[in-house]
This record gives sequence, structure tokens and C-alpha cells, in this order.
Amino acid sequence: MKLLKHLLFFFIVAAVSSFPLSGALSHGSTESISPTVKRLTPSVVNISTTNVIKASPFTSPYQDEYFKKFFEKFFSDQMPGREFRNKGLGSGFVMSSDGFVITNNHVVRKAEEIEVILEGGKKYTAKIVGTDPLTDLALLKIDPEGPLPAVEMGDSSALAIGDWVFAIGNPFGLGHTVTAGIVSAKGRALGIGRYDNFIQTDAAINPGNSGGPLFDYEGKVVGVNTAVMARGQGLGFAIPINMAKTVVEHLKVNGKVIRGWLGIMIQDITPEISEALGINRDEGGLVSEVKGGSPADKAGLRRGDVIVSVEGEKVPDAATLARKLALTKPGVDTKFVVLRDGKERVFTVKLIEHPENEKIEESPDKLKAEEELGIEVSEITEQFRDRFKIKASGGVIIARVSRGSLASEAGFRPGDIIVEVNGDAVSGLDEYHDALEEHGSGGTLLFLIERKGRTIYLGVKTGRE
Repeated sequence: MKLLKHLLFFFIVAAVSSFPLSGALSHGSTESISPTVKRLTPSVVNISTTNVIKASPFTSPYQDEYFKKFFEKFFSDQMPGREFRNKGLGSGFVMSSDGFVITNNHVVRKAEEIEVILEGGKKYTAKIVGTDPLTDLALLKIDPEGPLPAVEMGDSSALAIGDWVFAIGNPFGLGHTVTAGIVSAKGRALGIGRYDNFIQTDAAINPGNSGGPLFDYEGKVVGVNTAVMARGQGLGFAIPINMAKTVVEHLKVNGKVIRGWLGIMIQDITPEISEALGINRDEGGLVSEVKGGSPADKAGLRRGDVIVSVEGEKVPDAATLARKLALTKPGVDTKFVVLRDGKERVFTVKLIEHPENEKIEESPDKLKAEEELGIEVSEITEQFRDRFKIKASGGVIIARVSRGSLASEAGFRPGDIIVEVNGDAVSGLDEYHDALEEHGSGGTLLFLIERKGRTIYLGVKTGRE
């Protein structure tokens, strides 16, 4: 009997030891990425920026705000102002051997002087080729003495949740530092910009890592490290390299991104909208408005259409559709498959260059307010009128309220009709968006709501931490 037990134990141990190690153990314990890191580090650069801040003689990071205002009020005419040279740090990577460098827009946005520092300490003055605030990307150019080692671009669409990745950058100004982890999510929207589509990773990313590369374990760049979540320890976010490649090509040729414009307002299809419209689907981008005279209008698109694919690629939601439209080349025939009255129709449209690029980049208040509120609104269709027994002649209907959002806490509900914002009448989406843009965020918004035939006021204080 003892002999049988010993033999059984031997077979169990042998069987277990023959199992392959898990992915975590395989990469974390038995395989070193040291040779890959050594090969790639020369392609990663540190970026040092300087800008001059003109301030009152009382400006100091250590002073109390009330103390500063007191002295400014009574003594500002007796003391001259001062200038401070503000330093900033970030990361980047060499896109091509002739000296093009990719980084984040926020790293160089206010910079008057930019230095790119190579691994060995060699410094070069850099100039900005172009920036794109809406995706937070920037392209720099230096004039190296010889060819530089450039990174190899990967395919971010091929990344899967659980894949191993690592980052090289300049966290806290410490110089080249390597961190590793896995892809923990994809398609994250943080409310930073309208084209958010971040790769989420638990590879440590800290201040100073911004603009640096996120590599897969083959050593190919799959993302541009951009953001961290202050209250989410261990969470970092990177712009997918597929998006970055398209944006950077625009910057290299034009100095800016030339975005396509279809001329529509779009939104996600919520279960309530799906039921009200009788379309029985939750994918696609619902057209809530068509601008008169736009390419969409001329091609025959209508309010209530659902765009299900663009150039053969499925559209899962409104955000994906917005990104596709923004990166579609103007003037080129583009095929849209649209669901209308339960049937699919094909439209071929030539997008034009976005007529409001500058306005969009310089007027973020409307977007910020909408993101903070946490509601989605729609024009009032006949289906909505019938379903919710709406009596209001104008206004917009709340289609969805995000759980835990400012709107949810203030008492907003799906089906509410927004009639006024801070006293401004809302007759449709244009007036609603104009009201948010005018009153912006960081203050209190007063909404007049119609609910079940009665009107009530709801107040929301935006700009909370």
C-alpha cells in the first residue's frame, strides 16, 4: 500500500511539472526582456521644455491665495512684476532616423524652448512640426548629426486584453525607466477629448512618462503613454498607435490634422431609443441632426438614420463613428451603410474639410459641460412624443443618464424634457448646445425640466473634483 502511495505521488508531481507555466510566470519569471529593452532604449528620448510666466511680485507656489490678493490690492503699484522660467519634463520616441519625434501635445503645448535629450545625454533643440489638441499628439523635429535609431510601429488593433506590454520613459525626471504590465482594457474614454480611445495598462506610468512609447513584447510601439488616473493606483492610459500614425502623417504633411466633415450630430442607441424607434439594435450611430447644405444633407441622409458601417467597417457606437469620420480624408468617395425604416441602404458621400476646426479646438466649454453632466439628449421625435406623452412644443429629451453622474445626483431621469438652460429657451439640439457653450462649466446650471406634463427646476454645480 505504501509503495502504491509513493508511486501515485510520483506520477502527480511528474504530471504537474509537465504543465507549461502561465503567461504571467512565463514573462514575469523565466523570460527577461532586458535584451529588447537594451535595443529599444536609444529610440526613447527625454523632453525638457521651458516657458516664461509673467506674474505679479506676489506669485509664489507657497503663498496663500487670500494673502496674495491682499498684497496685490494694496501694494501692486509699488513693486514691479517678475518673470519665472517654468520647466517641464516629458518623454517621446524617434519615429524616423532623420529626427522626427512623437510626443504628447500637453508636453509641449506652452513651451517656448524644447530640448530633446538622447539616451547618452546628447541634447538637441527641437521645433514643433505640428500639434493636434483633440488627440493630444505632437510631432517634433531635431537635426541630428547622424541617423538615429527609430522605433518599429506595431498594430494596436491586434492587442488583446491580457497581452504583455512595457513602457520606457522619464518618470519624475529620473531618466530612462522601464515598467511592465498587461493590457487591462481597451477603448477607454476618460473625457479628455472627443476622440478618446485609450489602451488601459497596469504598467506603471507616472508624471514624466507622457509622450513615451508603450511597447508590446516583440518591441513594437503599440501606444503613446498619455494619462494616469490619480485615484486609480496602477492605471495608465495610452493612445493606440494606429490612431497616432494617422494623426502624425497629417502633422508631417500639413502641420495640422485635416478632419473630414459629414455634417451630422450622432449619438449612441440606448435601449429606450431602440424600443421607441422599433429598430431592435444597440449598435451603430444614430443621426440626431443633419446640417442643412452639408455633405450628409446633399447625399440624402436624414434624422433617425442609423449608420451601421463606414467603408465596410462596422460601427459599434457613436464614439467610434466620430473617430472614423474625423480621420476620413475629405474629397474621397466614402461608402456608408445606413439602416432606415428597417432596411439597409448604401450612401456614397464625399466628406469636406471640417469648417469649424479652429472653433472646436478653442471652445472646449460645451464639450466639458456635456461630459461632466453625464446625460445624452436627443431631438424629440414623434415616437418619443407618443411613448412619453410629451406636451412641450420645444426642448430636447434626455435619452440616458449615467449612473453616479452629476445629472443622476441632481435628479435627472430618462424622458425628462429640457426646456431652458439658465433662462435660455431650448427649442432643439442647436439651442441646447449653444446654451452649454455659453454658460460653460465650473458654475451652476439651472435647468427647467418638463416631466409628466409638469415643469420643475433642477440645478447642477459643474466643475467638481
